[in-house]
Amino acid sequence: WGRRSSVWPLMFGLACCAIEMIVAQTARYDMARFGMEVMRPTPRQADLMLVSGTVTKKMLPPLIRLYNQMPEPKYVVAMGACASSGGPFKEGYNVVAGIDKFLPVDIYIPGCPPTPQALIAGMIKLQEKIDKESIRKVRWYRKGPDSVEVPVPILGPDLIDPRRNAEIKKAAAAAKEG
Repeated sequence: WGRRSSVWPLMFGLACCAIEMIVAQTARYDMARFGMEVMRPTPRQADLMLVSGTVTKKMLPPLIRLYNQMPEPKYVVAMGACASSGGPFKEGYNVVAGIDKFLPVDIYIPGCPPTPQALIAGMIKLQEKIDKESIRKVRWYRKGPDSVEVPVPILGPDLIDPRRNAEIKKAAAAAKEG
């Protein structure tokens, strides 16, 4: 109950969806009812990263760096069409077609931009997911090489957590072999 009711979000708003994220914090929608009162200014205080807007290849390394600085347990929400799949700009040479290729996304919130009600519904789904997690089975509690699934980056080695280099290289080699 404690983790579910005190989610501390880190806002990573890049475009139109960020406005809707801000609106969801106002008195009309009041996300504080669900324990998400203040957007945290630093990743070291947050356990949820809200990614919204068009993520470009140049913005991806800082995004992953912030994610790696967050303490466990940590969750990622892709808000809007751009963060989920690239949106209307997905065919651009510099646009990332979905952050799920680089970060483990827990909840997708559809829309362009999603309404504050959709954001709140997504946050409730995240709380339900957190509620169902058993402490013995969550990815951040398990120990060993299979503890957390790390996507193999396609844009270079600066996008990974350096502590997992050997594991990622082994997974990439296994993927190439078949």
